[in-house]
Amino acid sequence: MLLLMLGSMVALAARAENMIPATQEHWTTVNGHRMYYAVRGSGATLVLLHGGGDSGEHSFAQQFEVFSQHHRIVAPDQVGQGRTPDVPGPLSYTGMMQDTATLLELLNLRHVDVVGFSDGGILALMLAIRHPELVRRLVISGVNVSPEGLTAENLEGLRAGQTEMPNTIDEKLAKLWLTSPTQAELSLAMLARIAQPVLVISGDRDAIRLEHTLEIFHALPNAELCVLPGTDHATFSGRPGWLNPIIGAFLDRALPTPAATPEP
Repeated sequence: MLLLMLGSMVALAARAENMIPATQEHWTTVNGHRMYYAVRGSGATLVLLHGGGDSGEHSFAQQFEVFSQHHRIVAPDQVGQGRTPDVPGPLSYTGMMQDTATLLELLNLRHVDVVGFSDGGILALMLAIRHPELVRRLVISGVNVSPEGLTAENLEGLRAGQTEMPNTIDEKLAKLWLTSPTQAELSLAMLARIAQPVLVISGDRDAIRLEHTLEIFHALPNAELCVLPGTDHATFSGRPGWLNPIIGAFLDRALPTPAATPEP
């Protein structure tokens, strides 16, 4: 009997392991350069946009398995980051946003949910402003709409570290963070154009000033706020036990039905 029970347990464990969806690796060409993106799971599409200098699979390592049980995850690596090769010239949020929009169009994706961490959250907001037809709702964490949104300590550290990393992706990222988003790319006034529901997340010890996060929250017409106690910038990796159920509930909530237009 004991052997039969052990055999059944092993079989069940193997079956459960086989049910976990595997991550698929994909390459495509966007705007003249190669781009890597990972796909996992099935269901409604959930686009994951990683933090600066990272990759989709690493930024959301604590979310991939959980969210792929009910969603089809698409997680691109931005230019010069993760597996996507670098290209000549500086990094720009506009260029990365355009790459993301092009990828979604190539995949025939419209009206998708987008989760963005740090730089990925900036791209998510820009995407919703410039391509509202692509975005259904957003989750953003650790986002600033100008370099002044960073804490003084982080700004000082970026300025001091620039001379130590010449001609590297880290230097490009440091220049990006010190000068962008520009007013032409993103501003509090632009956020008023985002009608989609937005969940705004921050750690109470984030690299982004909490006052700045509150300005973003108040500027968005349809936003909810989640401030995690005792938490720094690394919300997704540091607090998955808190965040995953909160994000899951936000994504699973039915969207309000648009009000009927009265007849003339």
